[in-house]
Amino acid sequence: MADRLATRSPLAETVLPDSPAVRIVEEPFMAGIDLWVDPNGPGGAATSAELGTELPGPGRVAEGTNTTVIWLGPEEWLVIGAGLDPVELEHRLGSAVRQHRGAATDVSAQRTSLRLSGSRARDVLAKGCSIDLHPRVFPAGSTVQTMLAMAGMILIACDDTGTDYRILVRSSFARYLATWLTDAAEEYTDV
Repeated sequence: MADRLATRSPLAETVLPDSPAVRIVEEPFMAGIDLWVDPNGPGGAATSAELGTELPGPGRVAEGTNTTVIWLGPEEWLVIGAGLDPVELEHRLGSAVRQHRGAATDVSAQRTSLRLSGSRARDVLAKGCSIDLHPRVFPAGSTVQTMLAMAGMILIACDDTGTDYRILVRSSFARYLATWLTDAAEEYTDV
């Protein structure tokens, strides 16, 4: 498993901000499985049992056993997990849904995960994202697919104070977005 998970980070050479106001960290490699299933049918129940959580509804995420389940659309979710073997996770989820006309596809290499935190994290995002990120509108466990500085991303609120976010971006845009975030954070950090 370790050999399959040993991939070169798209941000290996990038210096990211690290201050109380803005901290950007590339998260470790995560298994990622696109999951399609009817949440109200037996496939939804089998998936929930396998994940250890109910499938979340629109605009929400759910924490399962070593996984995070992200709603992407009607009957579609992204299941991510650090330290998991993507082939094994795809097999487990595929076995749960295939007999119920569902599908599970490994998309692990498709995205990089960044964690943006700090007292000015929401201000940095506001420079390039049109979503209202105030915690009373976008509280912990909320998710949205949107654009940040012209790069498509999945954004997850990780707390209720607007100071901790997870950004899932396509690997091919990771360096561009990290550079943009670093530039947007410059006024808030002691560089």
